[in-house]
Amino acid sequence: MENSTEVTQFLLLVLTNDPHLQVPLFITFLLIYTITVAGNLGMILLILLDPRLRTPMYYFLGNLSLVDFCSSSVVTPTVMTGLLTGNKVISYNACAAQMFLFATLICSENYLLASMAYDRYAAVCKPLHYTTTMTTNVCVCLVIGCYVISFVDASVHTGDTFSLSFCSSNLIHHFFCDVPPVMAFSCSNKQANELILVYLVSFHSFFAFLVISTSYFFIFVIILRMHSAAGHHKALSTCASHFTAVSIFYGTVIFKYLRPTSSHSMDTDKISSVFYTIVIPMLNPMVYSLWNKEVNNAFLKVKDKIKAK
Repeated sequence: MENSTEVTQFLLLVLTNDPHLQVPLFITFLLIYTITVAGNLGMILLILLDPRLRTPMYYFLGNLSLVDFCSSSVVTPTVMTGLLTGNKVISYNACAAQMFLFATLICSENYLLASMAYDRYAAVCKPLHYTTTMTTNVCVCLVIGCYVISFVDASVHTGDTFSLSFCSSNLIHHFFCDVPPVMAFSCSNKQANELILVYLVSFHSFFAFLVISTSYFFIFVIILRMHSAAGHHKALSTCASHFTAVSIFYGTVIFKYLRPTSSHSMDTDKISSVFYTIVIPMLNPMVYSLWNKEVNNAFLKVKDKIKAK
C-alpha cells in the first residue's frame, strides 16, 4: 500500500467538542453498550441452554446477536474513549482493521436478515415441508455463505480504500473509520474506487432486500387467504419480530443514503450513523425478547433454575 509511508495515523472527528456534553454522552453510550452486550450475549446463552430454541429461526437469531455484539464492540468503545479522553488519534492499521471488521459485520447482518426472511417464508407458506426445507445443513450453509460473502466484500472495500493516497489531510470527518469518509479526503483520483463502492453496496443491499420483500409478499398473500383469526395471529406473531428488525435496519439505511443531496449535513449523517452502529445492535435483542413468547419462557426457565440454586 503506497500510502503507508505518507500517513501513519488519522484523526477522528468526535461527536461533540462541547465539554458539557461529552460526559453525559459517554454515560449514555456506556449504558447503551452495556445493554447491547448483556442483551446479545444473553440471547446467545438462552439459545444454547434451552433445547426448545434449537430451531432454524433461533440459529439465525443467535448469529444475528453475535454480529450485533461484535459490530457494536468495533465502534462503540472507540467513540466512548474519544468522548472521555479527547484522544481522536487512530493508527493507520487500526483504522484499516476497524473498517474491515465493520464492513464484514454490517454486510453479514444484511444477509442474515435475508436468510431469516426465507426461513419465515418456509415456516408460514410451506409449514408441512418446513423440517425438510430448513435442514441443519441448509441453515449452516446459509450462515457460512453470509460470512464468506461479507468477508470478500469487506476485503474489496478495505483494499479499494487503502490503495488510495492520503497526502492532503489526515482528518476523517466521522467518528469511526467508515469507507466513504476515509475515501473522501484522499488526494488520489478516486472516481473508479467510488464506483466500486456504490455498485457493491447497491448490489448487496438490493439482493438482500429483494429476498426479504419477495418472502414477505408471499407471506402476506398466505395470511390474507387465512379465514381463522387464530391463523392470522400465529402467522403474524411468527414474523412480527423479524419484520420490525428489518424495518429498523433498512429504514435507517434508506434515511442515510437515499435522501436528496441538498438535505445532507455532517451532523445529520453522524446522528444516523450513531443509530445504525450503536443503537440498532441494542434494539434487536429487545425486539426479539419482548415480542417472542418462546424467548420469554426460556428466560423465565433459566431464571427459576438460578433461583433454585
